[in-house]
Amino acid sequence: RDIPAGHTVTYTDIAKKIGAPKSVRAVAGACAANALAVAIPCHRVVRNDGSLSGYRWGIERKRTLLDRESKAA
Repeated sequence: RDIPAGHTVTYTDIAKKIGAPKSVRAVAGACAANALAVAIPCHRVVRNDGSLSGYRWGIERKRTLLDRESKAA
């Protein structure tokens, strides 16, 4: 919820923020299992290189959401 629309953070950023810098895979797994996409916007979390990775509803939907948000921001 703390990631503003039109912005992204990495899985590593989130792992560090929660005080578990070695738990990047766990963060990615939690994002992949997120069933509350509207309340918890895991589509705003990307890989360290900025590329898109697994999203519960598909990479194309993740890309579309990010594109829409970046245009609206």
